[in-house]
Amino acid sequence: MDVLTEYAAKRRFWYISIAILSFTLFFASIISLCIGPTPISFNIALKSVLKQVPLLNSMLSAQGFFSDLPSQEEVIVVSIRLPRILTCMFAGAALGLAGAILQGIFKNPMADPYVIGVSSGAALGATIAFATGLGFTIFGAAAVSALAFIASLLTTLLVYSVAKVGPRVPVMTLLLSGIAVSIFLSAFTTLLITFAGKILHGIYFWLLGSFAFAKWADFYIVAPLTAIGFFAAFLYSRDLNIMSLGEETAQTLGVETESVKKVLIAVSSLVTAAAVCVSGIIAFVGLIIPHVMRILVGPDHRVLLPASLLGGALFLLFCDNLARAILPPLELPIGVITAMFGGPFFIYLLRKKKGEYSL
Repeated sequence: MDVLTEYAAKRRFWYISIAILSFTLFFASIISLCIGPTPISFNIALKSVLKQVPLLNSMLSAQGFFSDLPSQEEVIVVSIRLPRILTCMFAGAALGLAGAILQGIFKNPMADPYVIGVSSGAALGATIAFATGLGFTIFGAAAVSALAFIASLLTTLLVYSVAKVGPRVPVMTLLLSGIAVSIFLSAFTTLLITFAGKILHGIYFWLLGSFAFAKWADFYIVAPLTAIGFFAAFLYSRDLNIMSLGEETAQTLGVETESVKKVLIAVSSLVTAAAVCVSGIIAFVGLIIPHVMRILVGPDHRVLLPASLLGGALFLLFCDNLARAILPPLELPIGVITAMFGGPFFIYLLRKKKGEYSL
């Protein structure tokens, strides 16, 4: 088999993999719409979704396709469950994408979106909103999400400024700066929680992550930012591939490594902040998914980035379904479910890679 034939076969495998992930995600999302206190059939859930697409609505309505669609169940699907499912999917997609980007930059499968301080910044911003009421006069009901988003981005700027050495940002310095700033901000979050009083439960529930109160407004925040982040990151997928050979090699091949790192760190911070502000702190998605996708589709970022995007959405949707179904009518914080998967997986990675990091 010559090189061109082998590459063509590889491209076909990539397309098939992305198509399978996409179809699986679509059907999983419809099944998720059926789960809840009010059981809804797959047929009703699918019709409710298709009715929201203007072109399909006009075509299928003329054939009486929606004639047997109960109005009450349609309202439950469209107004309550659909925004939750879509928000969950895009948040998972954002975390999976950010994880793939950062693991490519750090060249380390144990890197995840929270190593640069995004989660600690978001936690502090949300806690400030809960504990002081700051932001509610400006942002109204969206104050918690708004302050979490703003604090996430400010934390990333702080970490980047601390890590900068002249015109360069060494990867190891960035990692250590993120850890240091995270610990520092977590101390303030803990201090505010100590004096929170009656609102302690609200803060704690948010910090563990949940989509229980997801609204269409949350979807309108996370969806466009994730889409923009994906297309921006995909433009640099070839550069990420070359940087995996080492920064010095990449520079000799014409890649402006510092510029690429700046853009990709900004993109990963933006999409992570978008996910965190609508869902709370959900760990391990960005750690697990890129590693699994790398095993399934290979290390080429031209396919790894979209695969991590879809895989993150699928994984978080699965975890959200578990959070709703394990102890009905109670709902577990989704961060608990992801941690149950992520903790053992992190230990597995650590044991697998420990020889590489021994002194």
